[in-house]
Amino acid sequence: METPQLSKEGDIILGGIFSFHSSWKNRENTYTQKPLPLECIREFQFAQSMLFAIEEINNSTDLLPGVSLGYDIYDTCGSIARSVKVALALTNDGSNSTSERPCMKAARVQAIMGETSSSPSTAIATVIGPFNIPLISHFATCACLSDKTKYPSFLRTIPSDYYQSRALAHLVKHFGWTWVGAVRTNDDYGNNGMATFTETAEQLGICLEYSVSFFRTDPSDKIQKIIEIMKSSTSKVIVAFLSHMDMDVLMHELSPHNLTGHQWVGSESWIFDSQIAAMDKNHILDGAIGLSVPKAHVGGLTEFMFNVEPLNSSNSELFTEFWEALFSCKFKESAEFQSECTGHEDLTEVENSFTDMSLMPIFNNVYKGVYAVAHALHDILSCNKTCNDNMRLDPTMILQHLKKINFKTKEGDEVYFNENGDPTATYEIINWQPGENGMVDFVTVGLYDASLPADKQLNWTNDALIWTRNTLEVPVSVCSETCPPGTRKVLQKGKPVCCHDCVKCAEGEISNTSDSVTCVRCPLETWSNEARDACVKKEAVFLSYGEIMGALLTAASLFGTCLTAIVTVIFFRYRKTPLVRANNSELSFLLLFSLTLCFLCSLTFIGEPSDWSCMLRHTAFGITFVLCLSCVLGKTMVVLMAFKATLPGKNVMKWFGPTQQRLSVLTFTVVQVIICILWLTISPPFPFRNFKEMKDKIILECSLGSAVGFWAVLGYIGFLATLCFICAFLARKLPDNFNEAKFITFSMLIFCAVWITFIPAYVSSPGKLSVAVEIFAILASTFGLLFCIFMPKCYVMLLKPEKNTKKNMMGKGQTKSF
Repeated sequence: METPQLSKEGDIILGGIFSFHSSWKNRENTYTQKPLPLECIREFQFAQSMLFAIEEINNSTDLLPGVSLGYDIYDTCGSIARSVKVALALTNDGSNSTSERPCMKAARVQAIMGETSSSPSTAIATVIGPFNIPLISHFATCACLSDKTKYPSFLRTIPSDYYQSRALAHLVKHFGWTWVGAVRTNDDYGNNGMATFTETAEQLGICLEYSVSFFRTDPSDKIQKIIEIMKSSTSKVIVAFLSHMDMDVLMHELSPHNLTGHQWVGSESWIFDSQIAAMDKNHILDGAIGLSVPKAHVGGLTEFMFNVEPLNSSNSELFTEFWEALFSCKFKESAEFQSECTGHEDLTEVENSFTDMSLMPIFNNVYKGVYAVAHALHDILSCNKTCNDNMRLDPTMILQHLKKINFKTKEGDEVYFNENGDPTATYEIINWQPGENGMVDFVTVGLYDASLPADKQLNWTNDALIWTRNTLEVPVSVCSETCPPGTRKVLQKGKPVCCHDCVKCAEGEISNTSDSVTCVRCPLETWSNEARDACVKKEAVFLSYGEIMGALLTAASLFGTCLTAIVTVIFFRYRKTPLVRANNSELSFLLLFSLTLCFLCSLTFIGEPSDWSCMLRHTAFGITFVLCLSCVLGKTMVVLMAFKATLPGKNVMKWFGPTQQRLSVLTFTVVQVIICILWLTISPPFPFRNFKEMKDKIILECSLGSAVGFWAVLGYIGFLATLCFICAFLARKLPDNFNEAKFITFSMLIFCAVWITFIPAYVSSPGKLSVAVEIFAILASTFGLLFCIFMPKCYVMLLKPEKNTKKNMMGKGQTKSF
């Protein structure tokens, strides 16, 4: 039969389950060296907190007056099997019953305080759940225990890991750590907590390079393999979801290894444990950060713990062991051990794990749990009837009242349980910072309150954080560097989503945020800049007067205009000479005028296109060229008909007199005017912004409107040019005094060659080059007409005046070049 390590009789008995001893280490002392600290001290303090609360309640006149609380506290030695066995012992009243129905006996205790860890708590809650005996844990945080269908009688005074795991994930994300390693206790606490952390981390874009687990009873070689994984990893952050006992084992194994430089993120189980900090002689955990239960103070508890009289306690054996380990002495004299305990050693004069009150928040959780039971009992016993000593309480009734209690402790802490038997989830963010004498200070740098909106749950109260190796710079732990704006992430094959390459956005696409997954195409009128992080307005491109090509074409146009003007002046000065009179001076001056217009119309193609310029440039070009060709055709017909008129019986010149020549020029020109009017009426040219020809620029050009109209204008010009060429070709072998036809033939050859080559060049030239090609065709054909028809005559008039006579013009058998 199991017997409690600490017990006291009372009207109502409370059970306590703690691990005073640890079963995973060989604790035999040889007394040849200083003994290791007693493993039970931490949970011995929890038991002391329970005893303090019970003593305080028993001495109270307001809470449970006239009713004394007793206790049965058992040591489970960290064994789940023993925890179940102890729980079964607490459900039995311990009497020797001869009843045929022994299972109908009342439970020995009305509520149980404990266990410290999650896995033993799940086992105990499963066993006592059918009896509805309340189990109130001060440190079992597994979210699985919130399931009331499995654990209907389980309550706790510490928040569920459901909130802690998410808080740790948000904490990791806050510092930009997206590539982390994880180590956990291989039990309900670690596995469930890490599963929730992993789920939340994935949602936040955090990847785990590795996630390993162990239990404190695992062989050393397994833990060594875990250490090798940590050492070979590229992540610089380790999330440790470990119980304090497993962290103790891991630190022992880590001691020989130089594993500094890693940033540790800890759960509440070990992050504020001074014993773990004292063990870290190699500064492996420097700058650790994590979550802890908010700091608390229980008045009188410290003094109660220090007032330990081992020889007068209810269990002198347990207290004797505690005293001997605490002061490294022995009550019974031994030859192998020189120091002898007197029992009067002063606890206040030593510094050790027992006198360290850093676990006060957990002591407070035990304290609140005992008071919760007391308040539930008080509500039940506050009745009009006289409550006698023989009254039997029902654990189910106590459990129902526990779920409804809501009170404040003497320190002002509010105590209540939600529908899952959990308290409000509030954590302090703890940072390990170097203190005096090489000790670690647990500095509160922030708060996490799960009751607040998601964007306000994490609050920082201190920005002066210390990181690994006691540096002030936040460590970086990413699989791949952040992709800057202008690039997009491309996942690396076979690796987690946090591992990626940064690929520059394609032309015309941008990304203006870091770690962009996609690049966004710029709007139609914009284009990506060189850095690919912003869309800039596309450059508008057109043939302008300011650029070299535009300036050269303008100069050529003006030069041709001036040259035509000079030729006109020469012809006007020598207008009465035989050479001018013989070549139809009226058509010559009209031709010179049309050539001037041809030169000038090329200027309408230069500059930014507008509604009027687009309509003017094509129509002016079409009409002036038809006027020009009409004059040339008239001159050619005159030459041809003049020869026909010299033949006997032919009188055709009456049909090609000055009036008929003017009428033919007017008729040919009017036809082109009608074509242009129809074009402008049906579908005129208009300014067009071409986005397709060049990716990064906008080409400002004139759309033809109706392509039929444009090709009709060109086709009519081509028809007249062909007609001129045929007529001139037929007259090329006429007598020398009519040999102007040779030059007209040559000029029409140039004209046709230019415009035949213009069509493919115009179609294939991109953007403003097509405009330049058209201007070049206009100027080339116009210069061809000017030089071929008029320059020979100017040469004779200026340099060979002796040939500019009527006799010479009427002479035969001479070769002349006009």
